[in-house]
Amino acid sequence: MTKFTRRTVLQSAAAAATLPALATPALASTKITVGALRFTSHAASFIALENGLFANAGLDVEFKFFEAAQPMAVAIASGDVDYAVTAISGGLISLADKGAIKVIGGALMEEAGVDGQKILASDAAFQAGLTAPAMLDGKSWGMTQAGSSFHYMGSKIAQAEGVSLSFKPLQKVGAIIGALKSGQIDAWSIVPHIAKPLAGSGAVHIIGNVADYIPNYMVTTAFTSADNAANERAQTQAFLQAFSGGIDAFNAAMVDKSEGEDAMNAMVDLIHKYVYTDRPREKAAPSIINGSMRLSPGAALNLASIEDQLTWFKSEGLVKDSITLDTLVDPSYVETA
Repeated sequence: MTKFTRRTVLQSAAAAATLPALATPALASTKITVGALRFTSHAASFIALENGLFANAGLDVEFKFFEAAQPMAVAIASGDVDYAVTAISGGLISLADKGAIKVIGGALMEEAGVDGQKILASDAAFQAGLTAPAMLDGKSWGMTQAGSSFHYMGSKIAQAEGVSLSFKPLQKVGAIIGALKSGQIDAWSIVPHIAKPLAGSGAVHIIGNVADYIPNYMVTTAFTSADNAANERAQTQAFLQAFSGGIDAFNAAMVDKSEGEDAMNAMVDLIHKYVYTDRPREKAAPSIINGSMRLSPGAALNLASIEDQLTWFKSEGLVKDSITLDTLVDPSYVETA
């Protein structure tokens, strides 16, 4: 396995220029826009850009940043964004039903043995006895919108514990964090690079793990317009090829830590250009390092997890019962399980 040192990670864009061209002439400097959130879980796209993987695949990438999953799905459908990575939402499924969107690959995933998403309680709720998920009955749960991944996770946890939750749509992750810290909502679930610093502040407490309730959960997926999936195969394959290279580099440096401390530190430097940019590197690094979850190798899709999510959306009346997995997913690009 090739070793990633601090120099090779930070200067790989230059090194990529010496590699054999992976793109066809038709893809030379093809401009695309990629949607992302400023989360460590979106690092594969950042790595693919910074390490020259997109350029080597013939893609000239510009990022468009969002604060929630649903607006990203709308942007794909409208053509404002070409490819994106985010959680499956009710809005995304409905747009797929209209023939506008297709899921083409996998990204963030819960994996046994890898620290994953945390269930959080506000300090006020914790002091009042909310010290475990079993005690969530009657409590309020933060989410961006109805039909978001936060809604799905909260509902699955509540079902498993046999409790009832009051879901509070707050539109943006930042608004949920503020409401949780101030005690305006009781509970929430989020990726560890956000959960752990919140818990460290004392204003929030970790009371459980999402993986205990939703094992092998495919948290986020890569998706594009139905038109791109059907008619821009070379471009879509090029995107997934570069994205998968970013996944491999991230997993090696940040999850498996098989490339050594220098490579991990170099990767933190790269990710910090996009995540926690308002913090100095020394304060951002612990959150980035401690919160790195596995990204799906080869952008493989866990179809069983996606089917479970689709079934839940139907059971909640958030999408039509007639929608099938084939409506949502184009499985022809990556390995599926």
